Amino acid sequence: MKAHLFYVEDDESLSFVTRDNLELEGYQVTYCGTGSKAMEIIKEQDFDLCILDVMLPDFDGFAIAEEIRKRNKQVPILFLTAKSLKEDRIHGLRLGADDYITKPFSIEELILKIEIFLKRSQIVTKKEEHLFTLGSYQFDHKNLSLTNEGFEKQLTQKEADLLKFFIENQNSVLKRSDILESLWGEDDYFLGRSLDVFISRLRKYLKLDDSLKIENIHGVGFRLNSTVKA
Repeated sequence: MKAHLFYVEDDESLSFVTRDNLELEGYQVTYCGTGSKAMEIIKEQDFDLCILDVMLPDFDGFAIAEEIRKRNKQVPILFLTAKSLKEDRIHGLRLGADDYITKPFSIEELILKIEIFLKRSQIVTKKEEHLFTLGSYQFDHKNLSLTNEGFEKQLTQKEADLLKFFIENQNSVLKRSDILESLWGEDDYFLGRSLDVFISRLRKYLKLDDSLKIENIHGVGFRLNSTVKA
């Protein structure tokens, strides 16, 4: 199963055809036809990408996007719209949308944009439960291996666990205490020094891809940034 998509569209015929094609491509699709239902769903589930119709019978797509962004700053958002007004596009982009698709659109165009934005956001694509893609790296948590073209590193269990934790929370600030309690079971000074050593190692391993950076957030913790290169 590919990424989990959230699809909001009130046109029943269009939504049926679109969902069918996305599922044929292997995507998991959660669908709803109203803004109010969408507001309920986003409070209960997380998604890899959101496809929102702008014009809905109650809440519009902009309101839904704004609520999504309060909860998740990174998930890609694509707007579907019959409008091509510059003001609407600017408004949506300011809310944190990634792109617009103007109706009528082809399924091929939609699928292409989905693939592009999933790749750009570097949402981890799970080939299996333990296999991840991060930038130009392949990471096998089960077998403790990190590979890139011409590079292969056998990780320790703790290195692998820490990298997986960062991947699952990339582009989000992680408190030192949360990392320590999650991976070491407690937060104390000496374990904190060990964490710094492991962070230093991971930075070294990931240096082949300059779009990846483990940033030190002073006085708080760390963040794995995955910046898309132009």
